Amino acid sequence: MSIIERVFHSVLFEVLAVTFSIIGLSVFTDHEVMSLSGMMIVVATMAMTWNFIFNWLFDHAVPGDKEKRPLKVRVIHVSLFEIGLLFFTVPVMAYILNIGIIEALIMDLGVTVFITIYAFSYNLAYDHARAFIVRQPTVSC
Repeated sequence: MSIIERVFHSVLFEVLAVTFSIIGLSVFTDHEVMSLSGMMIVVATMAMTWNFIFNWLFDHAVPGDKEKRPLKVRVIHVSLFEIGLLFFTVPVMAYILNIGIIEALIMDLGVTVFITIYAFSYNLAYDHARAFIVRQPTVSC
């Protein structure tokens, strides 16, 4: 995957993740949508950076056709990604929303459960859509 495609992959992932997360958090917490939106934009920026770095490293560690990765590899991939991200995001969520670390951890775990399922589905769909598009014959004029 080229750097441009990696950026596209990450941006599309985060735009959808932020939108769905803000909706979910506004339903399940007492925080204002504006506060949640600001927090999720910061968290998404952190996640995008981590996504780029982590996936680059993971792709070097696990080479081959991504669409052929077995379920076990996909589960390991998303689990390692989310654990690493929690380390960075819990303190940021606590600070921005002016809440305790435990409350931020619980909130972030809720978002993480959602994002884990979302990330698995998104990457599976993206990899297969990409493989389909890449295999299409080019039209010459």
